[in-house]
Amino acid sequence: MKSQFFVVLMAVLLAGGVCSAQSQTIVIEDFKPSTLNQPGKEYPMVNSQGYARFRIEAPLAQSVIVGLGGRGGTQLTKGPDSVWVGTTAGPLDEGFHYYHLTIDGGVFNDPGTLNFYGSTRWESGIEIPAHDQDFYALRDVPHGFVQQILFPSPSTNTSRRAFVYTPPGYGKDGNKRYPVLYLQHGWGEDETAWSNQGRANLIMDNLIADGKIEPFIIVMTYGMTNEIRFGGLRNFDIKPFQTVLVDELIPYIDSHFNTLADQPHRAMAGLSMGGMETKTITLNKPEVFSHYALLSGGTYAPADIKDMSKVKLIFLSCGSKERPEGVKNAAVALKEVGINAVSYVSEGTAHEFLTWRRSLYELAPLLFKD
Repeated sequence: MKSQFFVVLMAVLLAGGVCSAQSQTIVIEDFKPSTLNQPGKEYPMVNSQGYARFRIEAPLAQSVIVGLGGRGGTQLTKGPDSVWVGTTAGPLDEGFHYYHLTIDGGVFNDPGTLNFYGSTRWESGIEIPAHDQDFYALRDVPHGFVQQILFPSPSTNTSRRAFVYTPPGYGKDGNKRYPVLYLQHGWGEDETAWSNQGRANLIMDNLIADGKIEPFIIVMTYGMTNEIRFGGLRNFDIKPFQTVLVDELIPYIDSHFNTLADQPHRAMAGLSMGGMETKTITLNKPEVFSHYALLSGGTYAPADIKDMSKVKLIFLSCGSKERPEGVKNAAVALKEVGINAVSYVSEGTAHEFLTWRRSLYELAPLLFKD
């Protein structure tokens, strides 16, 4: 009886093992270099399923871990050639992701890829091709221009930096003037984020080329948020940045660029903590902005809006892996009191740049409508 029981038990265990192995996803070996790699670098690589593979030369290291934000770590394995290699346990969401290496306890960037400012430091970046990536792809269309400006800031006793997107054809007609969107980054990022990680300029170029929007200017500046530790939102004082934006940057832009320098042609939007800044400043300064957009950055309630006649649009968005019902319900509540409110949910994404790229793509055609 004991021997029969042992045979049956082994059969069950083996069957279970086979089923378990069969249920595991087979990783397709069609890996290609990430589009964000340094010139000539093969790794990191991504495959058609969204898996990422890393290869790090660190022959004296005892441990190499790839940290992908909130997605956990991928422990690399040292091969006989003293090179560390590993593949993520599962596919990553489509779009852009920050990551870094932890080598024997020290944090480093991957020398194989480009760096992007996020998490209050320059981080490595990897791009997982998205099924809808054409809207932010570099296409053969007329391109606008992203330029760095330095504007005087008496309130901070320095010159501050901003990046300005001007659309294709800007300046050819000296009499043509453009609306302006002031577009804010999130916590841990800076004024480079929307054009580097967010592809804002390419999104605009493609929308304009496809005839889906009338051209407008975008201004991106540092939101002065990174001095606040993550999670310390209650300690953030909006007044210094509000002064820089409203009293210093906007007058500079209106005096140095061909803008429609009035409230109906001025919008403000922000992702995450930049959304918090957007909400606070637009409510504090309704005479300055007429179009408001929060991208994974909270919501407005009807009681927040003191003068509905000054608000032309409220746009609320997030990823489907965030809290989409809150965004949808807030838009419905705003519509019920007569405010032009639109909600958008990015399917299959979380608190990440594909959510915000898609959000900008949906927002831009809604702005500055007569």
